[in-house]
Amino acid sequence: MAPRLVEEADDTKDVPPEAADEAVADEVTDKVSEEAQAPETPDADESDGADEAVGAAGPVALTKNASESESAADDDEDGPVFDISDRRASMTADRTGVRFQLDETEAEFGWDEIGAVEVETPRFGRRFTVTLHTTGRRRYQSDVDAPSRSSLKAWTAELDAVLDRYFEES
Repeated sequence: MAPRLVEEADDTKDVPPEAADEAVADEVTDKVSEEAQAPETPDADESDGADEAVGAAGPVALTKNASESESAADDDEDGPVFDISDRRASMTADRTGVRFQLDETEAEFGWDEIGAVEVETPRFGRRFTVTLHTTGRRRYQSDVDAPSRSSLKAWTAELDAVLDRYFEES
C-alpha cells in the first residue's frame, strides 16, 4: 500500500495523522539515500561529449548574434526602398523583391522570379500601375491611387532607383 499524504489521510478515518507523517518522512529519507549512493560525477566519456556540445553551441550562438547585428546594419545602409499605398492597395520594392497587397491578399516576388517590370502612368488621372512579368510567363498587376498627379512622377523615379539597384535583366 502506497503511503498517503496528510490531505488524503484527512478524508479517511482509519489512518492516524502521525502514521501518514512517518510514512512520508520514510519515503523522503529513502530517496535522499538513493541519490547519495548514485555517483555524483558522470563518466569521463559523457562529460567530454557534453563539453563539446556546449562548446559547439557557444560559437554558433555568437556567430548568429553577430550576423543579426550585421544584417540590421545592412538594412539601414542597403539602398533604396519603394513603398507606396492607398486605402486598399500597397506596393513595396526593396532588396528582397517586390510585394503587392490588395486588401487581405498579398503576392511576393523575389528578384530571381521577376522577368520584367512595367510602369504605367495615365495621361489624365492619378492611378499608378505596375505590371510585373515573371520568368514563368505570368503577369501580375497592381494599382495604387496617388494623392496628386505630382506624386506619380516622384513614385516613378523612386521605383526606377530601386529597379536600377536590385533588378538585373538577363
